[in-house]
Amino acid sequence: MADSPQITTIVFDLGGVLIDWNPRYLYRKLFTDEQEMNTFLETVTTPDWNEEQDAGRSIADATAFLVAKHPEHREMIEHFYGRWSEMLGGAIQGTVDILTELRDSGRYRLYALTNWSAETFPIALEQFEFLHWFEGIVVSGVEKSRKPFPDFYHLLLTRYHIDPQQAVFIDDNERNILAAQAVGLHTVHFHSPEQLRTELQTYEVLP
Repeated sequence: MADSPQITTIVFDLGGVLIDWNPRYLYRKLFTDEQEMNTFLETVTTPDWNEEQDAGRSIADATAFLVAKHPEHREMIEHFYGRWSEMLGGAIQGTVDILTELRDSGRYRLYALTNWSAETFPIALEQFEFLHWFEGIVVSGVEKSRKPFPDFYHLLLTRYHIDPQQAVFIDDNERNILAAQAVGLHTVHFHSPEQLRTELQTYEVLP
């Protein structure tokens, strides 16, 4: 496209874009009733509770807090982090293929900006080799902030001297996309590797 910005930097979200993470992979082994499992995940180990760990709360504190609130679910709550690695479903291969192309082209700086607990992120680093391809990864649990807070995006931009007008940010959460746009980043709201490839082509990042 003639009016495409000059993109020099690609910033990836990780969970839901490059890595398939879902608590249901674990809890389907622990519940015999799907609805009972969904109720537990929606009302006990809620996304809001999990985001506090992404923002830096320790696993020990998070587990103790929830057990005190829902003592009848102690065992299931303790499994959330006790068996956390079983929530990893593997790489989203189509996106990894795109990341491979970008890396091999040598044309782009590659970074990741992720909401992830500082205590569980080393598990992912050990399991997924492609995480070592990035020039830098900003992990929310390490920084004690997270998406969609503006300071978290600014931390990435300032730490690595990224011009937002020359960068594309990829995330599967619309809330995070809107926050990225507010700090000046170009964005792709991720739905599938195929859709990502098409949108990167409009930015003339991929052929």
